[in-house]
Amino acid sequence: MGAGLSVTLGLVGLPLAAVAHSRSVDVGLSTQDWGDWLADAGKAAGIETLFAAAGGALGLGLVRRFRRNWWAPASVCVVGLGIASLWLFPVVIDPIFNRFEKLPPGRLRSEVLSLAQRAGANVGQVYRVDASRRTTGTNAYVNGLGHTKRVVLYDNLIDNFPDDQVQSVVAHELGHQKHNDIYRGLAWLALVAPAGLFLAQALAERIGRRAGLDDRSRKPGPAALPAIALSLALVSFGGGIASNLMSRRVEASADAFSLQLTHDPAAQIELQRRLAVSNVADPDPPRLLQLLFGSHPTTLERIGMGESWARKR
Repeated sequence: MGAGLSVTLGLVGLPLAAVAHSRSVDVGLSTQDWGDWLADAGKAAGIETLFAAAGGALGLGLVRRFRRNWWAPASVCVVGLGIASLWLFPVVIDPIFNRFEKLPPGRLRSEVLSLAQRAGANVGQVYRVDASRRTTGTNAYVNGLGHTKRVVLYDNLIDNFPDDQVQSVVAHELGHQKHNDIYRGLAWLALVAPAGLFLAQALAERIGRRAGLDDRSRKPGPAALPAIALSLALVSFGGGIASNLMSRRVEASADAFSLQLTHDPAAQIELQRRLAVSNVADPDPPRLLQLLFGSHPTTLERIGMGESWARKR
């Protein structure tokens, strides 16, 4: 049932995804032809279907076993899945879509290691990813746990941006490492998962009654899954707003760390301008959209931080 629901939603959303890809090609953001795009979409759909099937089976099992209290063991499962995903995705899922190479010995690697030493951050490994096969956009990120921990730099960033701006990006990612943001994210998940799933249980029960699924004389069947899925979607939207608020603060803190480490506000300011151009991003999105969906400070806010830091020097 979970797999069927995932496939149905995927098919419904496919035309919208195709329109979005076409638009990305038109504005010069996507470098993929339709064949490569469909191949990626197929891979993603397969992975999502597997996860949905496993999640649906597990969810139904918990509902049947614990009835109205299914949210409690489900919270433990969600946190466990979050930990497993952070550990496994860099070495199992990500390589399905991209090729990752350790940053080779050279000036950039030396600069990265020097920054990490000055920051007192355990950088793990530093990888270059072949993002240019899909996009002209630029990004960098940290992920992984334990021996899979890493900083990943887009090849577009390494190839097209000057060293001082690359160092600003690396220093930002080191800020995430220094502040233990991955572990803070897991702690946040451990806090919100029980509350969110409890609300989802209450919503699913109400939706189920309206749908005629309130027969308590027998165990819930697969027909209960759509009610649970809808309730989870509604709760996730609300939780996403709170998570985005926290994310914006975390990203602003990493920006401040980058400025303190590099002492180069000019590079930070120019970096943010160029990122907005390469990623075809709105530098100052509508306030409501930023509140609901913004995971990072706006480009203008990030430039403003750099300018403010420069004035205080």
